[in-house]
Amino acid sequence: MIMERIKEFFASHKKTATAATVFAALLTGVANGLFGGGGGMLAVPAYTLIQGMEPKRAHATAVAAILPLSAVSAVIYIIGGNFNPDFGYYVCGAVIIGGIAGSVILKKISSSLLEFIFYGVMLAAGIRMLLK
Repeated sequence: MIMERIKEFFASHKKTATAATVFAALLTGVANGLFGGGGGMLAVPAYTLIQGMEPKRAHATAVAAILPLSAVSAVIYIIGGNFNPDFGYYVCGAVIIGGIAGSVILKKISSSLLEFIFYGVMLAAGIRMLLK
């Protein structure tokens, strides 16, 4: 009920929705740069709530927006000496393979299952962090 009201509000206030989306994008960039990832956990809910995007489109849009952000952050980390090449190249390869697999799976699952998994992972991560 609350989520629907939020979506209705932003649907009828386009300038506010644009400003809120830009602010969410700024927070996404800060989170990704600061933590080395995690921007999608901010971007996806913002795109679905503020822009009213369908979940699959929100996830795909978040990945497309975070790709250049991650590339820029990676360059800054490498220049700053914060990259371990002995380990990093294996991780990069595995992440690419995982990303391809995830995009194939995204096409095949329902939006409701995608949301359930996404918010379940977010909830589990939050609980784990609180208990540490």
